[in-house]
Amino acid sequence: MSGYSSFAEFYPFYLGEHGNRRCRRMHFIGSSLVIAVVVLAVSSGQWRWLWLAPLCGYGFAWIGHYVFEKNRPATFRHPLYSLAGDWVMYAQMLRGKLSF
Repeated sequence: MSGYSSFAEFYPFYLGEHGNRRCRRMHFIGSSLVIAVVVLAVSSGQWRWLWLAPLCGYGFAWIGHYVFEKNRPATFRHPLYSLAGDWVMYAQMLRGKLSF
């Protein structure tokens, strides 16, 4: 991950890229839908539904960035750290540590 030696170093940058509450809400919706799709696929045994997971996750997140945040998603520069950052941010929003 160019420019960052650890996720702990990257995460403050990631949060800075998500300063707009509407963008964070779009991420939250997309991540929630990813969980729902995975649960649906596993519980029904219909694995074909899994193609919707990345569509929901990235689709909602990218709309949040382009429409509300007006920036380019960090996924393009730091894909693995960004994926981890999304789930850490999601958990923080669930626990009330980060507003959405």
